[in-house]
This record gives sequence, C-alpha cells and structure tokens, in this order.
Amino acid sequence: MPNSHKPHFLKPLLPDFHSGVTIPLGFFSQHIEGKTNRKTWKLRSDATDQTWEVIQEGRRLTGGWKDFTTAHDLQIGDIVIFKHEGDMVFHVTPFGPSCCEIQYTHPHIIKEEADADDVPSFSFDYCFQAEVIASNLKEDKLYLPEGATTCTALNKQCQEIILVNKEGNSWTVSLRFSEADGMYYIRRGWRKFCRANRCAIGDLFVFNVVGDGKTTPLMCVCPEREE
Repeated sequence: MPNSHKPHFLKPLLPDFHSGVTIPLGFFSQHIEGKTNRKTWKLRSDATDQTWEVIQEGRRLTGGWKDFTTAHDLQIGDIVIFKHEGDMVFHVTPFGPSCCEIQYTHPHIIKEEADADDVPSFSFDYCFQAEVIASNLKEDKLYLPEGATTCTALNKQCQEIILVNKEGNSWTVSLRFSEADGMYYIRRGWRKFCRANRCAIGDLFVFNVVGDGKTTPLMCVCPEREE
C-alpha cells in the first residue's frame, strides 16, 4: 500500500464506469490543473508489474481506462483509491463490495477479496445509514451512531473528515467527539453537503467510513446496488 500521506482520491464505480471516470474537482484543482501539461496518467497496481497509460481529457480519464478496468475485473459497486506517486504516476487500489481490498493472484490477475483481518492500512470496517432531518440541517450537525467509536479509521484527535458523494466529489467538514454523549459528530459542512446534493428531509444515505486511523478519514456514500 502506498504512503497514506500522498494525495489521493476515491471513486465508487457506477454504471457505465468502463467509459471513463471523472476526477473530483478539488483534487484536480489542487494537484493537476496548472501543475503539468501532461495528459497521460500512468496507473499501477499490486496486481501486476505492468504500467497502464490512460488519457486525461478535461477532468475525465478516458482512453486506456477500459483496458485497466477489464484487466482488473472491476465491477459496479467496487471502489478504487487513486494515490498520486508524483510525475503523473498513480497507484490504484481496488476494494470490493464487501469493503475489503481486492487481492490478485499472479500472473493471471485472478481476483479475490482479502479477509478483513488481512486488509492493510486502509479500513472500510464501518458502514451506517444517515437520515436528513430538519434538526440536523438547522444545526448543521450530524451525529454518527455510537458504533462509530469502534471504527479504526477514526480517533478523537481527528478534526476533519471528508464527505464523498457517488460522483467522487468531496466536502471537508469538521469532525468532533462528544465526551458527554460518547459519540462522534460532524458539523460546519453537513448542510452544505446536503444542499449540494439536493437532499430533501427524509432522504437517506448509506456511508462507508474509510481511513487508516492516521490521516483524514473519508465518509463515502455507498453506490446503489443493482438487483
């Protein structure tokens, strides 16, 4: 697993993902736009020693992306983390629907999911449902369930968490721990996230909490599953 401090972004794979993926605006603006004239990304993974060249068109990865996804047997509902190694080289780590890192058997890229105990660094060990209600919009505050205290991606020293929608766009919000209630909560950003995603009172989100317990965690909206 690459160094967790390197710039990274997460993408849930939605229908038609083979045609390309969109680079989140925040990552693009901070790490790509104006930083280089190159339009080719070099993708690497733990599956093979091969480097895959993928064309960037605007904020989209297009040419060559389908070859990468096919070779790695990626499916709707999988989640991939792109980590920028520098010089337009990205290490890509796929996670399966069970939220375990996908392992590949050499040399034929046979895909299987690791046992939860074998997953290094990043954790997808906590999933919960959140409802948009009038009070959490008014207070700009969302309490995470008590079970979040067992999530290894979170710790009481963490001051921020990144909310990621299904399109891979992100919002950085404040994360706090209430000693009185024994619960984590997010604030100063929850309302903005809901407005940006055109949420109405009563809407439900299913979130996966993703992180390594050391760097800023992600709270990712789970892709809707096809029956």
